[in-house]
Amino acid sequence: MATKFSSKIGLIAATVGSAVGLGNIWRFPAEAQGNGGAAFLLVYVACVLLLGIPVMLGEFAIGREGGTDAIGDYKRISPGSRWWIVGGMGIVASYMILCFYIVVAGWTLEYLVNSVTGDLFSGIADGTSSFGTKMQDYVSGDTKPVLYTVLMVAVNMLVLLCGVRKGIEKISNVLMPLLFVILVVFCVVALSLPGASEGVRFFLKPDFSKIDASVVIDALGQAFFSLSLGMGILITYAAYFPRETRLGRTAVIVSSLDMLVAVMMGLIIFPAVTSFGMEGESLEGATLVFVTLPEVFTRMPGTQVWSVLFFMLLLFAALTSTISIAEVSVRFFQDRLRMSRRNAVLTVMSPVLIFGTLSALSAGPLSGFRIFNLTFFNLLDTVATNILLPLGSLAMCVYAGWFAPKGMIADQLGNGSATRSVATRIVMFMLRWVAPIAIAVILVAQFN
Repeated sequence: MATKFSSKIGLIAATVGSAVGLGNIWRFPAEAQGNGGAAFLLVYVACVLLLGIPVMLGEFAIGREGGTDAIGDYKRISPGSRWWIVGGMGIVASYMILCFYIVVAGWTLEYLVNSVTGDLFSGIADGTSSFGTKMQDYVSGDTKPVLYTVLMVAVNMLVLLCGVRKGIEKISNVLMPLLFVILVVFCVVALSLPGASEGVRFFLKPDFSKIDASVVIDALGQAFFSLSLGMGILITYAAYFPRETRLGRTAVIVSSLDMLVAVMMGLIIFPAVTSFGMEGESLEGATLVFVTLPEVFTRMPGTQVWSVLFFMLLLFAALTSTISIAEVSVRFFQDRLRMSRRNAVLTVMSPVLIFGTLSALSAGPLSGFRIFNLTFFNLLDTVATNILLPLGSLAMCVYAGWFAPKGMIADQLGNGSATRSVATRIVMFMLRWVAPIAIAVILVAQFN
């Protein structure tokens, strides 16, 4: 029997920590910028409410009913069937993601260190260097990317070795409140900048002319991936939920806080870039956080302070995500192979040192090493996020909606109540019909 979270706050903090990641911080603003501002926001919120939450509830129900690892849950609920393969896909996908996500987490740690020392801003004022050049130097090096990847692996191992309550829950209880405090501080500062209202207007004024099928697909992808669906994380964490935990309320709280982070990032970034006349700067992915925002900080009093705070925020989001991703495999080795937690953590994280090193060197010394014309980093990213995650989510919906033991999902959603509420019926309808179609559309779009 899996250890349970010790408190409701700890449960929420850990689950929100698993969902809130770099996608909320560096992907959402770029999507909003190019897809009609608030128009994209509204579509995204609709996707989370109508599709993301039902799929999350499906994973919660399977995880708490099974009470073990992602594969063991399916074996326990449907013995003799091959539905355990769905759980296996989640474990494989999450492990592949861990092997490159840990590298990105290392970048955030390196930028935090360089912000503290001031090295990040050396040569910027006199024009002898630029943030674009620095980013290229940082990620394409042959020593530092590996060093910081190893450090992040070590931090993850320390937390995981402490267990569910003393490790995952405790660090989430600390980092998640700090993350939201830093976000609030940045929001207040950004909204106080001269001309900030123009940025707010751009973000919150919907341009529905930009909405087409591709934008809806992007919003669906943002909703699914930002909530960590299909990775085995929510199924694994749900095994740690006490029986009295109300799954519906938990899903709504987690999804709402996840969306709140994305919206707050919009309220930080758009006013800031508008205030400093940087509307034409890229808000795309790594460029946003490693180039555009450091440039914004140089134009603000207290440059170094803001940079340190921001990369702390980024590191907190990355760390809670990598911990949750790694826990999926740790739980598997504990339950399937009867390993001690110590041995399970060592078994999971030791190969991450190897694969993480290969990923860390993909932009530098190993940039010429390609498989299917993809660097090792991009290969892991493509296979995991474009193929395994959508397939796993699709299969989970089909199982939960059609093949799970009759009444099991409804029983979990109703906490044992024999009465099916309207909300439960809506969730089952979404799992059976709407979510599979939506995920299939995302999957097809990935290949186009």
